[in-house]
Amino acid sequence: MCSLPRQVYDEATSSTSYDNVVEHTELPRQGSMSYSSELSRSQEYLSFRSSVPLRKIVVDADGAKGWKVYDSNPKTIKCPLICLPPVCGTADIFFRQILGLAAKGYRVISAEPPVYWSIKEWCDGFRKLLDYLELDKVHLFGASLGGFLAQKFTEINAHCPRVVSLVLCNTFTDTSVFSYNDSAAVFWILPSMVLKKMVMGNFATEKVDGEMIEAIDFMVERV
Repeated sequence: MCSLPRQVYDEATSSTSYDNVVEHTELPRQGSMSYSSELSRSQEYLSFRSSVPLRKIVVDADGAKGWKVYDSNPKTIKCPLICLPPVCGTADIFFRQILGLAAKGYRVISAEPPVYWSIKEWCDGFRKLLDYLELDKVHLFGASLGGFLAQKFTEINAHCPRVVSLVLCNTFTDTSVFSYNDSAAVFWILPSMVLKKMVMGNFATEKVDGEMIEAIDFMVERV
């Protein structure tokens, strides 16, 4: 991994427009979120939310799709680690990795994408995000769907490599196993509680470690 200098960088709240690129930085407001899981109420998570702003960066021409980004900074580091969440995860699920590695002087970015309808669309959007952040080379950590998309981005950009290394967690290389083509349209009309139960049904029901239970609760409340 690139050698990263130690530096403290505080970014002021801003709203900036650059042609088709629009950025909004959001700081958490007292009482603006309703937490239910143990992790969401933990001092560790609250410290993360108060110290690392949530940025919304719109990079697509229609101006409707915004990436949600947590950037631990400093921006002088141009070869950061970028974390890509699983399908039911949000950008803040990597808060422990961001806090731990940032304390050692590394720049860690967690990027949650907007809705894209194809792998090519996602890869184009992610490339534009890297261009906006002025990042020529990155390390990618992807979990589940995030890991699959990280592999595809690396493959598509093989002619002009931008990925220095890949770290893959619980991911896959082929999506043919997910044969939901005929029923996918039904998901859009199902009540949110039904969809949540479908997701929760994939988690183990036997006795598991306490930290795993906390992590599952943290994920489920974001579904």
